[in-house]
Amino acid sequence: MRVWSVLSILLIVGVSLRGRSQSIQWASRVVGVSSEKTGGTSGEQYKASQALGYPSKVLALDESPCAWAPREADGSADEWIQVGFAKPIQAQQIVVSENVNPGSVIRILAYDEKNTEHLVYQAPGIQERTDPLLRVFPKETSFLCHQLKVIINGAALKGINQIDAIGISTDTKPVSVGIKLSKETPKDIQKENLGKTVNSPGQEVTPVISPDGRTLYFTRNYHKGNTGAADHQDVWYSTLQTGTGAASGWSEAINIGSPINNTGDNAINSISPDGRTMYLLNVYRPDGGLSFGISKSVRTKTGWSQPVECRIPNNYNLHDKNQMEFCVSPDGRSIILALQRKDTQGNRDLYLSRQKADNTWAEPVSLGNVINTADAESSPFLAADSRTLYFTSAGHPGYGNGDIFVSRRLDESWTNWSEPENLGPSINTPEWDGYFTIPASGDYAYLSSRAGSVGEDDIFRLKLFPAIKPDPVAIVSGQVLDATTKKPVAAAVIAGLFGEQTEIAKVDYSPEMGEYKLILPARKVYTLSAQKEGYFPTTETLDLSNDKRFREIRRNLYVAKVDSGQKIVMREILFMQSQSTLSPGANNELDRIVGIMEAHPAMELLVEGHTDNQGDWELNLKLSGDRVRVVKEYLTGKGIAPTRILTKALGPSKPIASNGTEEKRKQNRRVEFTILKL
Repeated sequence: MRVWSVLSILLIVGVSLRGRSQSIQWASRVVGVSSEKTGGTSGEQYKASQALGYPSKVLALDESPCAWAPREADGSADEWIQVGFAKPIQAQQIVVSENVNPGSVIRILAYDEKNTEHLVYQAPGIQERTDPLLRVFPKETSFLCHQLKVIINGAALKGINQIDAIGISTDTKPVSVGIKLSKETPKDIQKENLGKTVNSPGQEVTPVISPDGRTLYFTRNYHKGNTGAADHQDVWYSTLQTGTGAASGWSEAINIGSPINNTGDNAINSISPDGRTMYLLNVYRPDGGLSFGISKSVRTKTGWSQPVECRIPNNYNLHDKNQMEFCVSPDGRSIILALQRKDTQGNRDLYLSRQKADNTWAEPVSLGNVINTADAESSPFLAADSRTLYFTSAGHPGYGNGDIFVSRRLDESWTNWSEPENLGPSINTPEWDGYFTIPASGDYAYLSSRAGSVGEDDIFRLKLFPAIKPDPVAIVSGQVLDATTKKPVAAAVIAGLFGEQTEIAKVDYSPEMGEYKLILPARKVYTLSAQKEGYFPTTETLDLSNDKRFREIRRNLYVAKVDSGQKIVMREILFMQSQSTLSPGANNELDRIVGIMEAHPAMELLVEGHTDNQGDWELNLKLSGDRVRVVKEYLTGKGIAPTRILTKALGPSKPIASNGTEEKRKQNRRVEFTILKL
């Protein structure tokens, strides 16, 4: 457990962003160093680079691999580190953050643009401090400070000496530093224990909430109901009772049973948006044993399938072979892993493995230095928006042995992240905190904690405040139906961005399992397509551009069997409104028509254009004629013989719905394809 001085506790609770609100510049590069302590790995632990940037431990007086330390404890009387600054200033104040044994700094030298040396601090003697921040106010401030050399007496104070950060400021008010909190973090957040139906005197960890928020999976240890020995982990689950959202509404937890649980240590880490693919720790071997890695199991009509390995190359831990956490992105194509490898900065870092076109997995790549530190990062959770990442870190400034942070992906690279923000002292404790999980609605978070538990670690939930919520999403669900018989048809359901060829999500719909389910970020326009061999693919638009909150949308999709006399209707997907110009992405739809006609060389089509009744009749008739002409020109341009395509312009003459409302008029604005001959 972390040991806190009374001064540290008072100061940490009382500050948040104050260190950033003052004008202070932290060192950006290492110029030289006398020696460096060797860490436990080949990473950046204890190196001079750890003295760059914002302090890692802030006001906690304990050793950290995220701070520079000389090679030997109780070492030389003349250890030093020299650093440079990106923007030289006339320094009115110099700040040195010492993690352990503050008081060992004996001299500070400043260097101007000509590399002239200025003595700006000479200690009167060795005086151990309780405040880890040494603040120096130089008498000479007329020159631009380009570099600082901090010299310590490593033999003066017994034990290790560390420097966490070195900064310069034009502010004459003493600089203070604090933990970087999310904006408007509430002073008090109540963590609600889920109660005895979920928690036991044993240990409940790694909660995984289903995206719809109705099923909670978790890993349980030290329980007599576990498969095999009680001290081996099993996967359990509880369901939220209909009509209540209170913690008391969770059902009595049930052991998920075989084949997920066996006599080894079993643990769940992630689940798909439709709740039908579970991702598990370890590889399930044919002999019944387990080995390091990741597996997935698919829920079928008869239960969960035997877990199958997700083979990720060079997915390993240098030391603890059994320690790993991970999460799978909502589209199932990315896995974020906590691993310790040869290229790790410290203990464990967060890495990304992407699924390749052949469905195999690529070698993990680091998420980068904004997320990872020289200490341990673990317990990642990627929210339903595929952008907001929650994780536990012992290397970013925090309140305990490991705090939960939030960061947001800034582009599609997966290496460009916002500065991690601590979730605050109401969520994080002096102990290790982690295993954050959030349903698609983004209303509550579930996590593991020992503080306030009924036994070992328990599962709690808390209401999310706006600053740390993920971006809003929609859960889209429904069936794929035959357009004629209205019976369910097994098909692939694909969501893409309107006007682009980008595939956002894809799921396989099976009538046996009831419905398909997708998660789509709000504030965008999508296309939903159902595709099956022997059927015309159908595409609909889904406009979420004005949505600012979570929604659940039910949308059935229809496919038409390729058969003589069959009619296929396309609404608003082909043309810009009130124009005969093809809309972005229309070529994808027409290319599918081309593919079907190529597969059936004798096929002949009738293409009919329809409009609503708004405006001049003759202009609407002309518009429908222009549209079917454009369609025919596109198809013939792809090699389809003109004799195979007949066109008819009908304008508003054959409505399929009343024109009384805009929603009804949308149904009338359509292009119909009818198979005349097959």
